[in-house]
Amino acid sequence: MCSPFWGAVIYNASMEFYKYQSLGNDYILFDALRQPPPLAPEDIRTLCDRRLGIGADGIILIQPSTRASFRMTNYNPDGSEAGLSGNGLRCLAKHLYDMGSITGKEMAVETHAGVRTVKLQISLGAVHGVEVNMGKPDFRRSSIPMTGEEDEAVEIAIDVKDVSLKATCLSVGTPHCVLFLESLDDSQFCELGPMMEHHPLFPLRVNVEFARVLDMSEISLRSWERGVGETASSAAGAAAVVAAAARTGRCKRLAQVLLPGGLMEVELSAEGELLTRAPARRVFRGKLDDDWRERGRIIVA
Repeated sequence: MCSPFWGAVIYNASMEFYKYQSLGNDYILFDALRQPPPLAPEDIRTLCDRRLGIGADGIILIQPSTRASFRMTNYNPDGSEAGLSGNGLRCLAKHLYDMGSITGKEMAVETHAGVRTVKLQISLGAVHGVEVNMGKPDFRRSSIPMTGEEDEAVEIAIDVKDVSLKATCLSVGTPHCVLFLESLDDSQFCELGPMMEHHPLFPLRVNVEFARVLDMSEISLRSWERGVGETASSAAGAAAVVAAAARTGRCKRLAQVLLPGGLMEVELSAEGELLTRAPARRVFRGKLDDDWRERGRIIVA
């Protein structure tokens, strides 16, 4: 592994937070429904730092929306704004249900990529899983964006260092470059991940998915996220891999994606939409110290 994995964090405006994780993918989530938290890019970097702050794969703000029940805004650990996060939506939905902010099994959330539908799998009053509709995959280069003359980049060769890799590139609300490989060791992953993320073909950088097809219904995946690095799981990455595999005849429309953080089910529906299914868990709650910006220290309640 290139880095350790932790859980997901949810904050509100009073600086109280709840720690959540979805297959090891973690987020610091602020309740910004009444008052946006005063976070500068350097604050985001500090909070996401696993030594100076709490540690996370990103920060999410819950905001009011005129188009849906809520709006989600997502930031990368480097302070840049990210796109759609399926695992972040999972943590957000479970938190809102557990806190009594929603009572039904379905909700709509506005994201940078548009409105997304989230369905809760509830048994005996508890959320055991969350299905997130990631929308339809878009294989156009312009949607990624990606340079090149052809309209799409399906099964194309990309040269990086002294290696030529066959890739399929697409957008699922965030840009992805999917590489189907027979094998991959840690050193290759940690070297090729950042090189592909910053490849000149992708002017806004790209998320890189290293996939190995086990059979027509099962795929092994390691994700390198732009502005993050390796993550324990990525719903957008898993969705992109299944879309690319189905497009190139490598898998069926329903597949299990094996990630370092666990198993995620991905379905390409009859309507062409990508549905991801996985659990989300709350780990603990706490409060930030008043001087967290200086010392990044945390008090756990």
